[in-house]
Amino acid sequence: MKQINMIVKRSIDVVGAGIGFLIISPFLLLIALGIKLTSPGPVFFLQDRLGKEGEVFRIIKFRTMVQNAEKLGDGLRVNGDSDPRITRIGKLLRSTSLDELPQLINVIKGDMSLVGPRPPVPFHPYKYDDYSEEQRKRFQMRPGMTGLSQVRVRNSVDWNERIKVDLEYIENFSIFFDFKILFQTFIKIFKKEYIYLNNRK
Repeated sequence: MKQINMIVKRSIDVVGAGIGFLIISPFLLLIALGIKLTSPGPVFFLQDRLGKEGEVFRIIKFRTMVQNAEKLGDGLRVNGDSDPRITRIGKLLRSTSLDELPQLINVIKGDMSLVGPRPPVPFHPYKYDDYSEEQRKRFQMRPGMTGLSQVRVRNSVDWNERIKVDLEYIENFSIFFDFKILFQTFIKIFKKEYIYLNNRK
């Protein structure tokens, strides 16, 4: 049954991401234009992430910070929307998660799924081999554009706590559960909740 669910899940990913990308492509162009006109640098932010079974892939996001932001200030850590590295349009994109929309390309390519655990960078907070056997279960499925941890806690708790939520998703996965998370994600877009660690609103 799980294998059938996984086949259905992948089919939904391809069809949903493909149709979604076509429908919102004019909106994506407007966002891209806004980024280009308000901040020097590329439109997209590309970064290596850990995917299924620890395989590394390159995630695609709209750029919301100044160039080379990870080498400035607090590095990978973003403490709030007052972080001077975040661009004007970046604040809006991050608060609504619109910066994640280019990941539809990752879904179509097979790097990601519409729903699943969020993919961490390969070296932070842990390297793949440094995760415990139990924690590595979160990598049994493709990482998602959204997921249970995104709609429940987002970035308001530390990584180890988010892993527990990811494992809950893995253990209780079903197509119905995915649709429930997608619906909750749509609702969350309109709420500025749990965007940053220790910033629960």
